[in-house]
Amino acid sequence: MSVWVQRPLRLHARARGFHLVTGEVLDAVPEIGQVTVGVLHVFVRHTSASLSLNENASGDVRRDMESWANHMAPEDARYWTHVLEGSDDMPAHVKASVFGSSVSIPITRGRLALGTWQGIYLGEHRNRARARELVVTLFGDSASST
Repeated sequence: MSVWVQRPLRLHARARGFHLVTGEVLDAVPEIGQVTVGVLHVFVRHTSASLSLNENASGDVRRDMESWANHMAPEDARYWTHVLEGSDDMPAHVKASVFGSSVSIPITRGRLALGTWQGIYLGEHRNRARARELVVTLFGDSASST
C-alpha cells in the first residue's frame, strides 16, 4: 500500500546560523515508521533560508558553515544593489540559492537512511528572522504492500 503524507511544519524563529532540525522534521511525520521503502522530501518556503544535510554531532561544523557562508557572501559588499531590506538580505538570498531550498532523503525500513553523522540543517541567513515554514512530504510503500 502506498503512503503519501504532506504537512506544513512551522519552525520557531532562530538566530542566524545553521541549526539541526532533524527531530522536528521527524516529529511532523510519525507515519515514517510505516514506510518500508520511500522518500522524505523537505522544502523551505523562504528565499533567505536554506536546507542541507551535514554533520549532526559537532556544533563546530555548524559554526564553520556560517563562517564560510559569511565569507563567500558578505554583508555590506559594495556590489550589492538589492539593499532595501537590510544589509543581510541579499547575502541571505545568495546563501539560500547556494545551499538550496530542499532535501530528499531515502527511507529504509521505517527510518531515514542517513549516514551515521548526517542531520538536516536549517540555514538561517537573516539577522532577525521570523518563524520559518517547511513543507514535509513523505511517500513510499508500507509493509502491507510488500
